[in-house]
Amino acid sequence: MEKLNSIIFYNIDKAIRSYRNYAQRQLKANGFTITIDQWLIIKAILENPGITQNEIGDLVFKDNASVTRIIELLVKSEYIIRNQNPDDRRKTNLEVTESGKEIIQKVQNLVEENRKLALEGVSKEELEIMNNALLKISKNCLNPKK
Repeated sequence: MEKLNSIIFYNIDKAIRSYRNYAQRQLKANGFTITIDQWLIIKAILENPGITQNEIGDLVFKDNASVTRIIELLVKSEYIIRNQNPDDRRKTNLEVTESGKEIIQKVQNLVEENRKLALEGVSKEELEIMNNALLKISKNCLNPKK
């Protein structure tokens, strides 16, 4: 029987969880009250004007309930605002506030430092191979041939 640490998907998940935990600890240690997930959602809204909550969930790998909860917190923190969609009153448009843009900018340097530390000792060639392999895995799972 194979051991856990020889299973590629176990190691991918372990690496992602290790990185997220490290990044969250770094945010806290540097005085930020924002979470990794909140940062991701603000970035998603900034980079995709008019994005829906369902689309945000798909983009950041969160279920609808989690996205709704995070958005509520971001509204309370005044990092984003909700505006009623003029074309469809059932929908709301999400917009990043100035303080939301500021927190993204302030956290950006720390995010880059975190990535640099996490990728220490990994060559550009290794990163390229790994990235290509991960993209192939995603494609295989999203578009199975069976």
